[in-house]
Amino acid sequence: MKKKSLLSLDPSKVLVSGFALIILLGAFLLTLPIATIDGEGLRWIDALFTSTSATCVTGLVVVDTGTTFTKFGQIVILSLIQVGGLGFMTFATFFAVLLGKRISLKERLLLQESLNNMSYAGIVRLVKRILIFTVVIELVGAILLATRFSFDMPLPRAIYYGIFHSISNFNNAGFD
Repeated sequence: MKKKSLLSLDPSKVLVSGFALIILLGAFLLTLPIATIDGEGLRWIDALFTSTSATCVTGLVVVDTGTTFTKFGQIVILSLIQVGGLGFMTFATFFAVLLGKRISLKERLLLQESLNNMSYAGIVRLVKRILIFTVVIELVGAILLATRFSFDMPLPRAIYYGIFHSISNFNNAGFD
């Protein structure tokens, strides 16, 4: 029996597999002792739920994000929110373009499927625009929030909270 590569699968199977891998990786990272303030890591079921919730940007939590997770754990959650909100194919394309790799027809078809676009023509340009728009809006949001937060807390903490809440809000994740 011949093995199938990931790119030879149906686009919807690749997307589901990619999200499943991201969720599992996020869950694993959240079980590490470095991810929680108590140094014990999250139980696997709680980590899996939190990772799924962050990646699918539902915002449901079983533990308090601010008091349970270290900065490492919060950054893992923030990364899952960003990847889930924009789609892992968007990030894969971004990194491929950064590395100077050409985007194949098969990869363009995957992008078309992940972005629910009618055509694959101009899809890489669309991904670039999405990423630029996202960075600009999240940066403006982070600056506005950090400015407001700086009245109530030290500036480094206000900046961190501004970035976290801006990304969470932009992706409609509901984590705070």
